[in-house]
Amino acid sequence: KNMAERVVGLISVASPQIADTTITQRIAQLEKEYGMLDWRVGFTIAEEVATETFCKFKDKNEAMEVGIRVGFAYLTLGIVSAPLEGFIGLKIKKRKDGKEYFCLQYAGPIRGAGGTAASTSVILADYVRVRMGYAPYDPDEKEINRYVIEIHDYHDRVTNLQYHPSDEEIKFMAAHLPVEVSGDPTEKIEVSNYKDLPRIDTNLIRGGMALVLAEGLCQKAPKLW
Repeated sequence: KNMAERVVGLISVASPQIADTTITQRIAQLEKEYGMLDWRVGFTIAEEVATETFCKFKDKNEAMEVGIRVGFAYLTLGIVSAPLEGFIGLKIKKRKDGKEYFCLQYAGPIRGAGGTAASTSVILADYVRVRMGYAPYDPDEKEINRYVIEIHDYHDRVTNLQYHPSDEEIKFMAAHLPVEVSGDPTEKIEVSNYKDLPRIDTNLIRGGMALVLAEGLCQKAPKLW
């Protein structure tokens, strides 16, 4: 009947336990407080789902993942499949000092969300990370260079990006992101350099990552700021 119901309806396809909860009423309350479509509504509902305010999940990881999906579905109006098929999961990985950080998994259908909303999902996930007490991502030089080469490979060998950022832009973005942007391989082509890195699961090109970083974060940086 309304956007809140669309959001819950969409995400309950993957997480049925949220179907019969008070999430829709809570979204309506938050909209009264902050206004329709305000980012704070999405951020707050994501945090509340992640802290298991409405229902229990099998573990903390699932709770945070579903929280991000619900917040993301709100920010994309509950009308695109990106929160299910574009954002495909959250992995908790270890930093060099043993602390844990967020690794966001993206796939090709993130394109459906558009650059701004795809980027917003990264900011939203980072908000959940901070609120849940996880450390920021600590990329090393090889991991930063892997982003550079993989985005160029994607542009040159897979499909032209709408926005093809420079080496400097990608390096700046990768070095400063407090979460890792990763995902499943979408191509059968290997990256041309920086293979076999211990914290990156695949040598194949990850299209979802390239889209989020290039057409999302780099292209929309002024708007996001």
